[in-house]
Amino acid sequence: MPEDGGRRSSAGRLLVAIAIAAFGLISYLSQTEVNPVTGEKQRVALNVDQERALGLQSAPEMAEQMGGAVDPSRDPEARFVAEVGRKLVQESNASRSPYADNFSFNLLNDPDTVNAFALPGGPVFITRGLYRRLLNEAQLAGVLGHEIGHVINRHAAEHIAKGQLGQLLTVAVGVGTDDGEGSGNRAQMIAAMVSQVVQLKYGRGDESESDHYGLVAMAESDYDPTAMLDVMRVLKEAGGGQRQPEFLSSHPLPETRLQEIEEFLRTTYPGGVPSNLSKGRNLEGRAF
Repeated sequence: MPEDGGRRSSAGRLLVAIAIAAFGLISYLSQTEVNPVTGEKQRVALNVDQERALGLQSAPEMAEQMGGAVDPSRDPEARFVAEVGRKLVQESNASRSPYADNFSFNLLNDPDTVNAFALPGGPVFITRGLYRRLLNEAQLAGVLGHEIGHVINRHAAEHIAKGQLGQLLTVAVGVGTDDGEGSGNRAQMIAAMVSQVVQLKYGRGDESESDHYGLVAMAESDYDPTAMLDVMRVLKEAGGGQRQPEFLSSHPLPETRLQEIEEFLRTTYPGGVPSNLSKGRNLEGRAF
């Protein structure tokens, strides 16, 4: 290709790349809504109805990956999970959220995996593997309250918006740097890795935000929030010594979360946790 033609081709690719990047940034910045519960301005890719629809659609597949959801009409542990979850919603500001009627709390029949998670719009799950490591009702409330926090703070919708922006910026880098010899693909791969690390950073912030929400929801529902310290110790024990460095982890290490929870408790209750906040029923008997 003549030199002038090569320069024109390069300039054309650069213009297309700039247009793609600009479109991505404008789209991302325009997706701003005020969270109806927290009052925070957020950039989200889904409205509330879309979040609820996505959560309902995804729930069966996600549950199936961890043994399937246990029928609460046949299983007292599943029934208890649903009961504690409903109490948290009813007695915290989650009751004033647009998701209040869509929350569901499900026990998954996986005894080996130690996990809990929430889907957009309200479905919340905890595995038997985690449930059976918990000792009391307040610890269970801490886990479920944390997952409610993800829903209330619309973390999934935020991540989808960031993911869409990251994908468009990655495409723009690939278009703008492609010289026909593979350098564009290499740059695109690097951009994708950068986008992933950025999103992991936000993920750690989301976990801390949800911990804070769960602690407040516990207290509003008359549970002793110090039980969350024991939950973090359970997670630390379950993780053993085989963990990634915190910088590359989507969750803060339990040690970090323990410190943040302890700071919350010192600040919120300088005179000690009120005596009316309890740890509820003991789970060791596993019968309710």
